[in-house]
Amino acid sequence: MTYRTSLAALVLTLAGLVAHPVTAGATTNAGSSFDVSPVQWKSCPAYSDEVIGAVGVTQDKVTAFKTLMKRLECGTVSVPLNHRDPAGRQIDIAVTRLAATDQAHRLGAIAVLPGGPGNSGYLDPILRGALRNEEMAGLAERYDFIGLDPRGVGYSTKVACPAGQMGPQQPGPLTEETARKNYEAGVAANQKCGNSDPAFLGQLTTDNVAKDLDLIRAALGEDELNLLGFSWGTRLGMVYRSLFPARSGRAFLDSPASPSARMDEYFVGTALAAERNFGRMATWLARRNKTYGLGATARQVRDQVTKLVRALDKNPRTFTDLQRPLDGSAVADLARRTSSEWARAGKALAELRTATGSTAPPTVKELFGAPMTPVPGAPETLNQTMNLAVACNEDASRLAFDTAWRAYQKLRKRLPVTGRTAGPATMCAGWPLPVQEPTLKRGEGSLVLAGHLYESMSVYDWALQSRRTVGGTVYTVADDMHVSTTRVPECAADVARYFETGTIDKGCPGMATPN
Repeated sequence: MTYRTSLAALVLTLAGLVAHPVTAGATTNAGSSFDVSPVQWKSCPAYSDEVIGAVGVTQDKVTAFKTLMKRLECGTVSVPLNHRDPAGRQIDIAVTRLAATDQAHRLGAIAVLPGGPGNSGYLDPILRGALRNEEMAGLAERYDFIGLDPRGVGYSTKVACPAGQMGPQQPGPLTEETARKNYEAGVAANQKCGNSDPAFLGQLTTDNVAKDLDLIRAALGEDELNLLGFSWGTRLGMVYRSLFPARSGRAFLDSPASPSARMDEYFVGTALAAERNFGRMATWLARRNKTYGLGATARQVRDQVTKLVRALDKNPRTFTDLQRPLDGSAVADLARRTSSEWARAGKALAELRTATGSTAPPTVKELFGAPMTPVPGAPETLNQTMNLAVACNEDASRLAFDTAWRAYQKLRKRLPVTGRTAGPATMCAGWPLPVQEPTLKRGEGSLVLAGHLYESMSVYDWALQSRRTVGGTVYTVADDMHVSTTRVPECAADVARYFETGTIDKGCPGMATPN
């Protein structure tokens, strides 16, 4: 696909854009009538240059971002907290729209569905739409891009759980005694959180976000929504299509989530995929043995890394300029990095093997140094309460300690390098609210599931499982990068062509492996 436009062509003023009508009513998936509130449009937030950088805008795109912000429309839509009680308490969902520049040939609206759960999508019409590259900018000529902060996130109505007390933290291998104390602390924190506002927290589910999205569709005057989903946004997209098939247009879902919401299955699946991808990393490092000195074959690299895990577990390294000692978990963390970070991870592994000083070697410090401090005025990027509530409301596993500990021990033995990174699958232990699994049904509408062949965050097999569950076509991206499709021009061209024509190739190379 050829470039249809340059980014500069999209930097237009708001004048001349055509407003969209607002419908007066809609129907819930259960069939009950609900009067849809019109979008309450208001001024968009003003962001400093520091904030613009913090949301990921590179210096060369700051001017274009500011111009697109002048075009962005910002508002809220009122929706029921409980969709089974439409007349009950109402909450606000923050919505944005970047209208198509070619209104005469407008094709519709694309809702950009953020990840998480708990990520903000407020600025996604710009950041994942018109500003991303020329391919996505071309798509924004004929489609409105719609963004939202899901309920519980960002500028939408939200709550914050009271802080829970963490379990003991100690360097070295996780012992059963420490794991049990961590489990008990987690149970107490989950119960404290879930019971703090059960009326609100119990309504944080993918189904409810999908129902919110359909009311946004109605408030915007759209007969249907096309969907561009990323990570957890892919589950949201699948649920929306399942609940509202007649209102779902084309859907492109990048790095599909598992159709199962069980956290125990998620932990095992991602760990297995990470260990497989480490095999690719080991081969890459072996070919560059003169640079990294970790071995001339993939087996030698694996042996050296496994040896380093054991050495740092036995004698964790404390550096005066790092906040925590580095043990085998730090090595496991480096071993599960994606290909874009193999060079830095390889340097850090080499540095840890030979480090003798009291301060951290440069690459180790770069990767394990102090976390970035929040920038005042920056929009929320991840709401931890929403993340926990959605995951645990939908998790049917909620493992007891003994079950989780046995599974973790088996996984560590099976995956000696990366198996320990996730820990026991007890994230939702003690969550006091009932299980509400997401609604997934097989449909016949247009759907593309973009699975990344070597990825560990969203395992490729989940795209295949999703196809069996909800239908659609699998589009294979031959990289290990999470939600990279629209960032790679060749792949983004396929995405744009899909939304314009409904057709797509079988896949694309994705992010190139570093030289």
